[in-house]
Amino acid sequence: MKRYIGLLIAAMLLTGCSWHESVPAGPSQSDNGAPNSISVFAMDTFMEMTAYGGNDALMYDAEQRILELESLLSVTDKNSEIHTLNQNGEAALSADTEELMQQALEMCTRTHGSLDISIYPVLRAWGFTTGSYQIPDSDTLSELLARVDYREISLNNGTAVIPDGMELDLGSVAKGYAGDQVAELLRENGVTSALLNLGGNVQVIGSKPDGRAWRVAVQAPENDGYLGVLEIRDKAAITSGGYERYFVGTDGQVYWHIIDPVTGAPAHSGLVSVTIIGESGATCDALSTALFVMGLDKAAEHWRQHQDFDAIFVLEDGSVAITAGLKDSFSLADGNEYRTFSVIE
Repeated sequence: MKRYIGLLIAAMLLTGCSWHESVPAGPSQSDNGAPNSISVFAMDTFMEMTAYGGNDALMYDAEQRILELESLLSVTDKNSEIHTLNQNGEAALSADTEELMQQALEMCTRTHGSLDISIYPVLRAWGFTTGSYQIPDSDTLSELLARVDYREISLNNGTAVIPDGMELDLGSVAKGYAGDQVAELLRENGVTSALLNLGGNVQVIGSKPDGRAWRVAVQAPENDGYLGVLEIRDKAAITSGGYERYFVGTDGQVYWHIIDPVTGAPAHSGLVSVTIIGESGATCDALSTALFVMGLDKAAEHWRQHQDFDAIFVLEDGSVAITAGLKDSFSLADGNEYRTFSVIE
């Protein structure tokens, strides 16, 4: 399996075209208004957060907020609420877990099941949760799919209940939610300019300190270069791509981790990556997966119906389509002139 170290999106602070500078682990010293950065490994990825203003204590609180969420939401931590729910079929949830699960279920409903948080056993059968990759037989998939149905999840007054044999995973929304929570914490403490890079999930507060938009590089699916540059303020930008995590089977076919909840197999919708831009990190996280599963035509119609996000779609033939709200904020990088480029109205 090949996995790009840079994952899906890399934040860029472009005075020229330089990558965001790396920082040592742990909090850095800063004066009022100067950049203060901290890095942490959590949710199975490296995260880096830079805020202008604030202090070391605030950045430490941001780190602890992420670790707190990880301890609640991890599907493998035996002490987490999600693990307890999966093992017992019922669990009392903290306010954070209840809020995120409610948001996730709303997105499952909104996308008519293209996102389904009960897909975890199918992911495990393919080996994407363990690294022991395999192609499940049709009987195994049929048996597992019989237990995949977000509509069977009960959430009431802080208690979640799931049917026998069902297991949940909030990984499709957890990093986005973490970005929302950290952004809220920083704003509440007076930060008006910040960049959060949570393992490729980028979320920004305000503009850069000089008033210009943050510039975010969107990775090209077929190589380590970047597809284009996105300018954003007070937004999240989150990508799902088939190239992020995959394996080549004994049959020579490529199998990636984005699973279609209807078939139980990797989604082949004609798309190779989807980047979602919007105000809510959790919503962007959910939609990046769901719209990948839908394919371009249904994804475009979803955008027309809701209009609360924008998107960049890369198709299997290398062409690029963007929603109309990005016409003035996204541009292809040099070397990508060969790509067919269209705007969804």
